[in-house]
Amino acid sequence: MDIIQVLLKEFDSEAVITRKMLDRVPDGKWDWKPHPKSMSLESLSVHLAELPGWAHLMLTTSELDFAAAPYEPTKVSSPADLMALFEASYAKGREALQGAKEEDLLPTWTLRNGEQVYSVYTKYEVLRHAVAQNIHHRAQLGVYLRLLDIPIPGSYGPSADDMSF
Repeated sequence: MDIIQVLLKEFDSEAVITRKMLDRVPDGKWDWKPHPKSMSLESLSVHLAELPGWAHLMLTTSELDFAAAPYEPTKVSSPADLMALFEASYAKGREALQGAKEEDLLPTWTLRNGEQVYSVYTKYEVLRHAVAQNIHHRAQLGVYLRLLDIPIPGSYGPSADDMSF
């Protein structure tokens, strides 16, 4: 079994679902959040749009240190900006994964903030974690959209709003 091809298939199928969800994000609600402790719709959507790019980041570096490179989310001002961000992130991540070899997934990769280490995983595990994060945050976005009374597209099958699957 060629693990890169298996990962690419999953990467592509998850992107189709994510694209459908991000396409529903409404303009003019960027600051909306369902609870004071929740991320804003903009923060959540941008994070979801940036996640596919982690494949490139992980394959081309050995760590991410927030103390050395503080995270600055990409600013978007429209749904079109959000979709363009997702498409660029997806293309960059997919290209990196497509060019990888199985042995590229074996070294460890560290996520830290200075001396505080959050995780040390193999690059394969980081990629799988990024896919899991995509699914997790996409589900969060589904709740946001539902609370905003925006129909939810089907993902792994039909939704209550989209029976055409």
